[in-house]
Amino acid sequence: MGKKPVLVVLAAGMGSRYGGLKQIDPVGCQGEAILDYSIYDAHLAGFDTVVLIIKEAIKDDFMQTVGKRLEKAPVEIRYAYQELDMLPQGYTLPQGRTKPWGTSHAVLSAAGAIDGAPFAVINADDYYGRSAFQTIYNWLSAGEDPYGYCMVGYSLSKTVTDNGSVARGVCQTDGAGYLTGVVERTRIEKRPEGICFTEDGETWVPLAPDTIVSMNLWGFMPSMLQEIAHRFPAFLDKALAENPLKAEYFLPLPVQQLIQEKKATVKVLASPDRWYGVTYAADKPVVVAALKAMTQEGTYPNGLWG
Repeated sequence: MGKKPVLVVLAAGMGSRYGGLKQIDPVGCQGEAILDYSIYDAHLAGFDTVVLIIKEAIKDDFMQTVGKRLEKAPVEIRYAYQELDMLPQGYTLPQGRTKPWGTSHAVLSAAGAIDGAPFAVINADDYYGRSAFQTIYNWLSAGEDPYGYCMVGYSLSKTVTDNGSVARGVCQTDGAGYLTGVVERTRIEKRPEGICFTEDGETWVPLAPDTIVSMNLWGFMPSMLQEIAHRFPAFLDKALAENPLKAEYFLPLPVQQLIQEKKATVKVLASPDRWYGVTYAADKPVVVAALKAMTQEGTYPNGLWG
């Protein structure tokens, strides 16, 4: 029996569209953040260890709010820190860079805390629904293939907001439900003619409502950490030449490379749940209302860690 799966939470992002530290913004009945609900659901699914990736810059605020609450949670909490200067030997931080290096880099910064276990990755500010955690936990627990990965996909129509554009990874799958590619669409929005994306801000291309998209809910075997590390220098060479201040090493990039090389497979697991998230400040009341309703229905206790 290998190590039990670990949950990795990406909470180091800046929250630029939202205008604040949305990772710690209270949305629950007793002031909980979205990530409290994810950890609660993950624990019910079987996860006992949670790795929270944050930045030193938000450490104090984070520890006084989320960290304090999670001391009462029935899981082991480990912290990892994503910092801009965590680069491979021979690379230096470009002058003026303030943006984190992206989700692959965040996961890499948590390698020590993951400690060789299979792991699921989630965003701190996305509400995934309980079934997603159960599905991914079961998959990771049963995993035999060191390069057999998975992701939980959502129908696009369940992941858009009325308050602006969202970025989503649009998934392509084969007949057996395995991922063949992920295309990052950084600007998807609801329009009068339906859900569309644009690359240039002028031409809008329709997307079917049932298109499967990635919400960054991945399930990886420990091999993924070596792969991310191994591929990081090539990413940096390109990034430092083309877009040194903004380029990000997103998780779909190494995933896509591994699929193209036929080195790994990624099974797309479906979630029937509706996603909730706070991309914009105006999204917050929707999330608050949804969590309140779920609490009244008895899905969650009034006070998760009471």
